[in-house]
Amino acid sequence: MAAQATFKSIKALVPLLDRVLVQRFKPDTKTASGIFLPTTATSSPLPEATVIATGPGAPNRQGNVVPTAVKAGDRVLLPGWGGNMIKVGEEEYYLFKDSEILAKIQE
Repeated sequence: MAAQATFKSIKALVPLLDRVLVQRFKPDTKTASGIFLPTTATSSPLPEATVIATGPGAPNRQGNVVPTAVKAGDRVLLPGWGGNMIKVGEEEYYLFKDSEILAKIQE
């Protein structure tokens, strides 16, 4: 179940600790030749996302803050399912822990 946002812009949301706010890429609903794909073919979420914002990091056992491994604007590879969904208007965003992100995509 998605958390219904009470704010108007996603920029008002600042992740805490080692949380990372991402927006998943939307699957194509139409092919290049114009054929519409059925919803069953596009129902599973894509594993790629763009990082919108990150928290400052989480403290380690010694009390030192370990910063997140990604920053805003990075493209990342996510697990197939998981994260906490936040809906702002019609847009869906997800909060993941930094350790749940599988990889950073560098191109």
